Amino acid sequence: MNVPIPYLHDHNKNDRREDEAVQTTVKSELSFEGRGLHSGAPARMRILPASGEYGIWFKRTDLRGVDPMIPARYDAVCDTRLCTRLANADGASVSTVEHVMAALAGCGVDNALIEIDGPEAPIMDGSSRPFAEAIARVGLRLVEGEDRVIRILAPVEVREGGRLARLEPSDSFEIDFGIEFDDPAIGAQSKRLRLVNGAFLEHLHDSRTFCRKEEVDMLRSMGLALGGSLENAIVVDRGAVLNPEGLRHPDEFVRHKMLDAVGDLSLAGAPIVGRYVARKAGHEMTNLLLRELFRRPDAWRYESSEPGGWRTLGIAAN
Repeated sequence: MNVPIPYLHDHNKNDRREDEAVQTTVKSELSFEGRGLHSGAPARMRILPASGEYGIWFKRTDLRGVDPMIPARYDAVCDTRLCTRLANADGASVSTVEHVMAALAGCGVDNALIEIDGPEAPIMDGSSRPFAEAIARVGLRLVEGEDRVIRILAPVEVREGGRLARLEPSDSFEIDFGIEFDDPAIGAQSKRLRLVNGAFLEHLHDSRTFCRKEEVDMLRSMGLALGGSLENAIVVDRGAVLNPEGLRHPDEFVRHKMLDAVGDLSLAGAPIVGRYVARKAGHEMTNLLLRELFRRPDAWRYESSEPGGWRTLGIAAN
């Protein structure tokens, strides 16, 4: 697999024209340690700065004799049961990538190399907060590259049973999400957000993954959710939230589904200018929607972002 070597070339702000489009990366290395939600195995992960046009790549540092580089792209998604899993042609894979991908996208990071020493990203607190706050703390750096966006030109949708995922034209990135669960602790929730000017950090980044207690018991009997606990997931049981601290937001459940969508949509490879509408959708429907979008060349196009457009995605860069 032909992968560019990540390197930094600082973009000189004094030489930059006001109308010049540029890309971003993190200013410095970030390190995280935790456990995989499903494997329960220890996981160490580093987010490293990368050059313009590099994109987002995962690198399995524990593998030998196979290609360790895994692209963060929609067409590398190989499994969407319970989480989003990416794999390359050699079979190297990394799972539960949606929360770190949401943090990168929500903070406006275009380029990064993510090194990880196992097959699953650390779950941390079950949200994007540890990743997003670390990125915001070190800040972003401008690097040379075209600040592209994917503009939605015509509606594209996928349906399956009662589930729906659709992309439609809009003048900004918006998410309109609706969920409905039998457990009265969750019930029916909906929310609509324009994800510009730091809205991800304000409204979504700290919303945690959730499940019903009966699902936890079933998953553990199957050898899954071994790293799950009340410290990294909201657990509900017949109308009750079992976490002693309660919810971070009254509608934390739908906010987390929107957080997942930010991460999964970022696998398109560039920020989307369009409205994402979802009803009872999740990782699978979002990935099916991206695959359908890229089968429809009439429904989208690449555009250069407006001058300074990178500022609207998350945090300021310099």
